[in-house]
Amino acid sequence: MFGLVGCEQASTGFSLPVGDPTQGKDVFLSMQCLSCHEMEGFERPDGTEDKLSVTLGGKVQSLKTYAELVTSVINPSHQLAKGYALSEIQASGKSVMPVYNNIMTVEQLIDLITFLESQYELEPYTRTEYIIYR
Repeated sequence: MFGLVGCEQASTGFSLPVGDPTQGKDVFLSMQCLSCHEMEGFERPDGTEDKLSVTLGGKVQSLKTYAELVTSVINPSHQLAKGYALSEIQASGKSVMPVYNNIMTVEQLIDLITFLESQYELEPYTRTEYIIYR
């Protein structure tokens, strides 16, 4: 009976441990994410200003889930960034973002995702008031 309950709970999704955002910032910088991404508070390396610049962090209307952030890093071709010319962000149907699965440790991934999560701020929802005519 107990085994069935444990299996049932495990099938609802996945969860990685909480990471260290300070270590995640170090991963973000060491993996040279700023060569293709920009983020408020960080300067891009010299010579990258004219290259692709996909913005990360900032104020957003909806937050990406933890799973979406993880997927964006481990499988960048899963969903390409919106608002960019396809010729800039993909080649032969695949994202131009390198796959770091053989380079980054799981601990680095966890820390990176924790750091990225901390860089987003949900914009307050402004309710639209409607006038009802009778």
